[in-house]
Amino acid sequence: MIEIFTPTEVAKARRTGELVANILHTLKHRVTIGTNLLEIDRWAKAMILEAGAVSCYVDYAPSFGRGPFGHYICTAVNDAVLHGLPRDYALADGDLLTLDLAVLLDGIAADSAISFVVGTAKPEDLSLIETTERALAAGIAAAKPGAKIGDISFAIGTVLSGAGYPINMDFGGHGIGTTMHQDPHVSNDGRAGRGYKLRPGLLLAIEPWVMVDTDKLVTDADGWTLRSVTGSRTAHSEHTIAITEDGAEIMTLPTVTF
Repeated sequence: MIEIFTPTEVAKARRTGELVANILHTLKHRVTIGTNLLEIDRWAKAMILEAGAVSCYVDYAPSFGRGPFGHYICTAVNDAVLHGLPRDYALADGDLLTLDLAVLLDGIAADSAISFVVGTAKPEDLSLIETTERALAAGIAAAKPGAKIGDISFAIGTVLSGAGYPINMDFGGHGIGTTMHQDPHVSNDGRAGRGYKLRPGLLLAIEPWVMVDTDKLVTDADGWTLRSVTGSRTAHSEHTIAITEDGAEIMTLPTVTF
């Protein structure tokens, strides 16, 4: 299913996106050495419910997970990159943490992810994170009315491969709207000029993610968390955008300041 939204509905998506972004950046501000992943999940739950929103994750039970997910946010640490199931783990100095959050507010979903280092950061970790952020910016810049999904994928892949990182094609970005995951799929590499033609009113979640030295994933014993098969570090950056007449508008920009 591919949904095309009216300006009124896009305005709702803007509010949902702002909520997602503000929760993520509030959590980033709170997290410190010693913070437990389950505590992060409790904080996310409280903020989602206080806003009158609905978690897209608690009841999420796709074929690739041991569902339902049962938590409010994905918390992936170090070699974990996607679908990180919160667990009883206290963050250590230098841990690379990815927070991925999707909620539904007023009938429209938004999805975003950020990666950051807790405490002392190694230069190579900062470079890894920065590469996913540059790839995300490139993908968004390519998302114009009349362009194709392949143009976004090509822009992302050019940045990731140019930095020397392998690219996994199993998981990527996606359409989003009244549900979290919809068509079209947005791979993190691809051929320009191919795929679905972008139209104003289309909402997309664009999400470059990489592992340092492999494109292969392994599923953790929890049935959800996906890790690099080599144990290498990972990073993940994601925004929900709306295609407009003038290009792409980022829905998931924070307005909170600290």
